[in-house]
Amino acid sequence: MCEAHSTSFSTPDPLTRMQIKATMKPGQNGTKKLEQKYGDRLVCVRYRYDPASTRRYTTVELIEDDAPTSAAPVTDAPGSIPPDTQRLGVRVEYWENELREQVKAVGGIWRPRQKLWEMRYVDVVALGLESRVVAQHGDNP
Repeated sequence: MCEAHSTSFSTPDPLTRMQIKATMKPGQNGTKKLEQKYGDRLVCVRYRYDPASTRRYTTVELIEDDAPTSAAPVTDAPGSIPPDTQRLGVRVEYWENELREQVKAVGGIWRPRQKLWEMRYVDVVALGLESRVVAQHGDNP
């Protein structure tokens, strides 16, 4: 995720006053030209609106580098939840009916507030959904 950086300018940062109206994944309407331009590097497209100037801005999130890491996975940290019992938030799009049924079959729980399916880590791996993990959830609310 991009973070706001502080600057020494006296005028407010335009990104802080902009409102994000839509965030789209590659392949959705509104991303086709940018997907052709950036290919597999495209992560998402955001449409931002600046109420002060009444302008719309299109921003993109790109993968700049892909390299192996020697850092240990977070699940190996002392005191972490064992992977087989760890619960993760997984994004499954509304139109992915077959996948949604598979998630339900392994005991996935729909979390409407987060618009995510909560699943055990082992089930996420079994269904090959690691790339769709967006948040970690504990067993307690």
